[in-house]
Amino acid sequence: MTKIFAYSIRKDEEPYLKEWAAAHPEVTVDYTADLLTPETAKQAAGADGVVVYQQLDYTPETLRALADEGITKMSLRNVGVDNIDMATAKELGFEITNVPVYSPNAIAEHAAIQTARILRQTKVLDRKIESGDLRWAPTIGREVRDQTIGVIGTGHIGQVYMQIMEGFGAKVIAYDVFHDPKLEEAGYYVDSLDDIYQQADVISLHVPALKNTIKMINDESIAKMKDDAVLVNVSRGALVDTDAVVRALDSGKLFGFVMDTYENEVGIFNADWRGKEFPDARLKDLIDRPNVLVTPHTAFYTTHAVRNMVVKAFDNNLALVNGETPDTPVKVG
Repeated sequence: MTKIFAYSIRKDEEPYLKEWAAAHPEVTVDYTADLLTPETAKQAAGADGVVVYQQLDYTPETLRALADEGITKMSLRNVGVDNIDMATAKELGFEITNVPVYSPNAIAEHAAIQTARILRQTKVLDRKIESGDLRWAPTIGREVRDQTIGVIGTGHIGQVYMQIMEGFGAKVIAYDVFHDPKLEEAGYYVDSLDDIYQQADVISLHVPALKNTIKMINDESIAKMKDDAVLVNVSRGALVDTDAVVRALDSGKLFGFVMDTYENEVGIFNADWRGKEFPDARLKDLIDRPNVLVTPHTAFYTTHAVRNMVVKAFDNNLALVNGETPDTPVKVG
């Protein structure tokens, strides 16, 4: 009988795992809350494939430990594959899948909501109201429709964000090295990133972390931005030089910062720090700022998205195990 083992299954994922297992009685499904490591790889002994999700690296040691158990079919419940040692995966003959589109709306909605909150200064107002200060001034908002929204990256998520911003009545411009034909025809694209920096009141990042995008937001790029610009990052923490953003917030160059991902988030996000010493002074400073909205990598975190991530990953893994072509294979190597 076919067996699939899943790692790092959260409580909110369990109902969808059980739903999939009930629909596939020919497959034995077992799982753990533990992350996949060289040590925990043994838990998958006897399985034909594994379903995984984690921010830790899939190191050569981890991949070899799985291969030692005879397992080389691995399905990620998330998009990113930059934490996989692809050279080792290729050497060991791994077949890998991901879930590149689980819910663009979840992430785009979060980015849009947080953008509007920054512009309307809701964090400042909430603090004032909670303290009993019901005066209006000086906490005046900016209407979304008055902004030029610059979108960097026009994949699935970027396009939904563009639609939402246009729903508010904003002007939307975009930059991407790959042009979507429909967006091209509609005239959204500008010629360069500098055009985005110089024209946009709000800049929202929707690109992966690649060699040419890591720390693309830095002192130099921020200096090219309009005064009082808003920066939105719900993509990858590595896209942003956080120290540069802090300097821009301190100087007043940036009006606000929306941050759902952080370059040093592993081991900090999705953990309870109540009653404990917070481990990152810079992040704590950002959390405390009235013009910064920090969420702990939860833009994706909706019932719709989580179900899709679980179900699609298991569908992919079963296809691999059965020698079929999965819907979303990852190029290994």
